[in-house]
Amino acid sequence: MSRSRRLENKVILVTGSTSGIGEGIARRFAREGASVMVHGPELAEAQRIAGEIEADGGTAGFVSGELSRGDVQEGMIATVIERFGRIDGLVNNAGVSPRSNLETTDAALFDRIMAINLRSPLLLIRAALPYFRKQGGGRVLNIGSVNAYCGEPNLLAYSISKGGLMTMTRNLADAYGAEGIRIYQFNVGWTLTANEAAVKREAGFPENWPARLPQVYAPAGRLIAPEEIAAAAIFFLSDEAALVNGSVLDFEQYPMIGRNPPKDLTVFMK
Repeated sequence: MSRSRRLENKVILVTGSTSGIGEGIARRFAREGASVMVHGPELAEAQRIAGEIEADGGTAGFVSGELSRGDVQEGMIATVIERFGRIDGLVNNAGVSPRSNLETTDAALFDRIMAINLRSPLLLIRAALPYFRKQGGGRVLNIGSVNAYCGEPNLLAYSISKGGLMTMTRNLADAYGAEGIRIYQFNVGWTLTANEAAVKREAGFPENWPARLPQVYAPAGRLIAPEEIAAAAIFFLSDEAALVNGSVLDFEQYPMIGRNPPKDLTVFMK
């Protein structure tokens, strides 16, 4: 007897799904029976990932769109409807995380980060809302960050955007829950993506830095993998989460609120 697939017959758009967490989610959702719309800033890359998903036995379409613009979101949702005839779920994963502090965050940088990380998810939900209503409900998963609670000093604007995303998640979940629309957020901790590995190498980290993490940063001895985030996301996009709404899950190895790690001198001496 074959195992039932938890996202069978669901149509789900995953933004930023040509790499990292988004790609992991798109591929896993397809294996769970969803028809996945792959999105990326480069059409060719989105087409490539969608092709690989279909070659693996899944169903996928592709769409591109520069999310810093405010006029592409309605078109992206329309493309999903044109390709699959409906939309059941939206994963707002795409984002940018330039390093900046108060002195280096000018108006242009701030506006770009907010446009991609905060305004675009809002506009995509807004564009999907009529279709969710027509179908009697829909699911949205916003991919946030543990930086939403405070954030690192050199991630000022990024942290602000993720804090705003968390408020938006709870606000919209409250506003539209009675219509069968469920909205959630993952506040993701340190995740080992190809991009994160590249960023750390550029910052001067040794090639094998993921294997040399102090326990204070990774109690499990390793970082989170995109596939683990994808596995958890299945529940929230499935019918199993029908009575859960407005939840913000800290996808981290340790409690974020109130954490006060022991001051182990050996960590500072390495």
